[in-house]
Amino acid sequence: MRAMKRLVLVLLVVLVPSLVFGAQNTPRASAPAAIPTPAPKAGFRADFFANLDEVEEKILALAEATPQEKFAWRPANGIRSVSEVYMHVAGGNYFLATFIGAKAPARNGDMEKTVTAKADVIAELKASFQHLRNAVNALSDADLEKTVKMFGKQTSYRSVLLTMISHLHEHLGQSIAYARSNGVVPPWSQ
Repeated sequence: MRAMKRLVLVLLVVLVPSLVFGAQNTPRASAPAAIPTPAPKAGFRADFFANLDEVEEKILALAEATPQEKFAWRPANGIRSVSEVYMHVAGGNYFLATFIGAKAPARNGDMEKTVTAKADVIAELKASFQHLRNAVNALSDADLEKTVKMFGKQTSYRSVLLTMISHLHEHLGQSIAYARSNGVVPPWSQ
């Protein structure tokens, strides 16, 4: 079981960029339309949204606090830069939502390589979080029990949502380490 979890994580890290990051060279200027129906007030999806709100707020606050000149910083050759990590997060939001039936936006090129300006990165992050929020909000509680094949394993939509949150927290932690390496203190810990 542990080996399977590691395989899923490795596949996320390796496949998301190649499958999703066929990015446009210019990000969307604004997020997609607002959520069509109110978010749930109780239950698993309400818990998911509370967690999503927190991790989104922190990722965006950290991106905002990081100076533009640090967006190209990377800890070593061959490792994602600051902007590439944020674009990986955005791509993951688009890609993972496909497992619960949401269509990812059309892209041309590799978003990790082409979307590098701070304002564009932040705009794309915001759009991807809204896309994810819309996809999850379109589900019913009953939909959480549906199954889908994800990374070669049959799993529930509920498990897909847990993978989404895990992925976001993993890269929040990475982004915090990157920021601190560059003298940027996370705004919520000042």
